[in-house]
Amino acid sequence: MEVIVIMTYIDRQEKQVSNLLSAVIFFGIICAMLASSGCGGVEEQTGQKRISDEEFLSPSIEYSPKRYLCRKTEMPVVIDGKIDDGPWMEPWVEWSHYFVNITGEEKPAPRFRTRAKMMWDDDYFYIAAYMIENSVWASVTERDGQIYQDNDLEIFIDPDGDSHEYFEIGINAYGTVRDVFLVKPYRDGGPAIASWDIKGLKSAVSVDGTINDPENQDRGWTVEIAIPWEVLGESAHKKVPPDEGDIWAINISRGEYDVKIEDGIYVKATDPETGRPEPEYLSVWSQQGIANMHYPEMWGLVKFSNMTRFIGADSFKPGPDEQARWLLRRIYYREREHFLRYGAYTEDLSRLGIERTDIFSYIWPPVILVTAYDFEACMSTEDSRTRLVIVSDGRLTLYEQ
Repeated sequence: MEVIVIMTYIDRQEKQVSNLLSAVIFFGIICAMLASSGCGGVEEQTGQKRISDEEFLSPSIEYSPKRYLCRKTEMPVVIDGKIDDGPWMEPWVEWSHYFVNITGEEKPAPRFRTRAKMMWDDDYFYIAAYMIENSVWASVTERDGQIYQDNDLEIFIDPDGDSHEYFEIGINAYGTVRDVFLVKPYRDGGPAIASWDIKGLKSAVSVDGTINDPENQDRGWTVEIAIPWEVLGESAHKKVPPDEGDIWAINISRGEYDVKIEDGIYVKATDPETGRPEPEYLSVWSQQGIANMHYPEMWGLVKFSNMTRFIGADSFKPGPDEQARWLLRRIYYREREHFLRYGAYTEDLSRLGIERTDIFSYIWPPVILVTAYDFEACMSTEDSRTRLVIVSDGRLTLYEQ
């Protein structure tokens, strides 16, 4: 901590300071020097008393989203669960990276491979996935049922990347769909609106094998989904279909359980000590750094392109705004934890463990304002044309002039 003494200009004829005032100033400087040297704990320095050792869960990795160039198609798309025909076979509709462990690429790789494709036209956003699996099974048949209790594929879409008002769509090998709208992530209070349905949604599944038949060796299953832009536009806060170059936050996850065969049918494998089902394996297109899909800020990025002729003719590289967003998100994590531990937010970056980070075109430091129960952190560009603001419920908003 640096001790900064601000000298106010005083007319020389009136510059008379009493011995008492001088002593007070001297004592204040000594106290500040002792505090900066580490004498006295955080509580003594700030007056804030620790009330808890609780942690606010945050990703264990740095932000490193996967990127996908989603190109437009002018060919008709038939939703039948098969993705080895039609526009899916065009070379510019590329496969994603293979899915990785949800907590990070350095963790053990998923047992079975999964990858996805995406494309769009004027009416729909299309997503397809192929999942290798040697025991294809499902149990839930009711719309909006708990398909996450089955092996399933789940798609998450946050059009404006603010981490609020996002869509979740899940599907199992029966083709049963569960679609949910989340006002906020669960960590920020939710809620999840399970009664919400995507009108006009098209989906289909194709099984390479026979579902729920342990006597046959399966090879996998494919999913094909068409999501109407009209529905996505209800909470996108941006134009749909997207403009050329628009970027959305999207991730795709695959849930998978161990199974065993009992009385000729598949059942979930259980822990011999507890009798409960073994934990679900989660793999994702873009690593989350935490075993929780409801951290939208960690999702991959999909850039929409009108290019339909050449692979790699357009590009998708990170910009400085991504760094600024991640810095604000780190402030959010630390502020939430600070509030849990001390019952208050703080404007002090050092208390949050945030070190200087120079980001091209952005002003350092970010401006933090706090009240008794809220905070706001803002980063602005040097030309003042762009501001990124994050608040205590995690919503991150872009303001442009």
